[in-house]
Amino acid sequence: MKRLFNNATIAVALLALSGCSTMAPKYTRPAMPVSASWPSGPAYGEAGGEGITGIAWQDFFDDDKLKKLIVMTLENNRDLRVAALNIERSRAQYQIRRADLFPAINASGTGDSQRVPASVSTTGQDMTTYQYSVELGVSTWELDLFGRIRSLKDQALEQFLATEQARRSLQISLVAEVATDYLTLAADHERLKIAHDTLSTQRASYDLVRRRFELGISSELDVRQAQTSVDSARVDIARYTALVAEDRNALELVAGSAVPADLLPGELAGVTALKDISPGLPSEVLQRRPDILQAEYRLRAANANIGAARAAFFPRITLTASAGVTSDELTNLFKGNPATWSFSPQITLPIFNAGANRANLKVAEVDRDISVANYEKAIQTAFREVSDALAQRGTLGGQLEAQQSLVEATGQSYGLSRARYEKGVDSYLNVLVSQRQLYAAQQNLITVRLSRLANLVTLYKVLGGGAG
Repeated sequence: MKRLFNNATIAVALLALSGCSTMAPKYTRPAMPVSASWPSGPAYGEAGGEGITGIAWQDFFDDDKLKKLIVMTLENNRDLRVAALNIERSRAQYQIRRADLFPAINASGTGDSQRVPASVSTTGQDMTTYQYSVELGVSTWELDLFGRIRSLKDQALEQFLATEQARRSLQISLVAEVATDYLTLAADHERLKIAHDTLSTQRASYDLVRRRFELGISSELDVRQAQTSVDSARVDIARYTALVAEDRNALELVAGSAVPADLLPGELAGVTALKDISPGLPSEVLQRRPDILQAEYRLRAANANIGAARAAFFPRITLTASAGVTSDELTNLFKGNPATWSFSPQITLPIFNAGANRANLKVAEVDRDISVANYEKAIQTAFREVSDALAQRGTLGGQLEAQQSLVEATGQSYGLSRARYEKGVDSYLNVLVSQRQLYAAQQNLITVRLSRLANLVTLYKVLGGGAG
């Protein structure tokens, strides 16, 4: 027993020694390959609004229907469900790697009975022997003296953290996507309504022109021109009806289930305005975006893998040990029988493997360099996305104001040209041109309003989303 105690002491000491640091290079976050401030100029305007870090999506989106739709999406979307399962898988892989640091202790019991006939027995008589044993032992446990297993464990941890950031990035994208689809559906609803209103107006005009033609006041050309307006409105109604159906299908795909009618938007004008947000500083915003955090965790994982590749050049020590009791009678197995034990350390030293270890180290180092490039590219892409969104925000306000003024001007022009036609001053062509200009201005106004709201959603997305 004393010898067994000494061996156990040695094993504990080796276990403590195996807790050394890894051979991975010291990690240093690469410098940001972008400017320290956002672009400035006439396109960008002045930054304003609340910081994104203080706004949860529940507070950023004020529309009650949209909030309920987002909740439904987060519960039912299959892509998000797969992302959550990937997190569980990655967590399990990390736990497997972590478990390799500790010895696996197993209990085993064996029973052996053997009959020897008299013809081969040393005593000349039949013999039956019995042997029973119970053991507790450790099988091929590697002492992590050079940090190989710890490096692999660190790599698995960083990959797990990267998977979590991938889920966050997907959630932010889903929230933005369902909001954009919701706004697009509302805009097409409004476009369809304007097309219906225009058709009603053009049919009334067509009836008026046809009566004037029957009375000999207008020409057949005026009748045909009025008919083209009616047919054009009918074409737009069919087109926008299809777009509304497609928009709803897209919304239901993102939501992961059929969207109840009471959650569908009406016209775009009825959608509650979204919050305006401030971009903050690039150094703060870009380091917070989950896709950039994901790229950095992957970089850290590649850095940890170098430690495992370096440790492969050094010896590996594995231990196999067991202790137990044995007896020739099962009932007396634990009654004062002598202890049995075994202790089998093994050391493996790499001498020749045709350069495989050097090649594995080279692969690990190149993977690290690739991860650095991917991390820097992620930052540059994010910087460009935020800059584009800020440029749109800085100009969409002026576009919206000008477009509203254009709608008012073309509306007045249409009213005047119609009055002049009814009094016989102008031909119907002027009415037709004015009506088409008004219709186009109304549709473009919806487009600009949609772009302004969608730009706020895009800012929420590219700035990394808020809490919640």
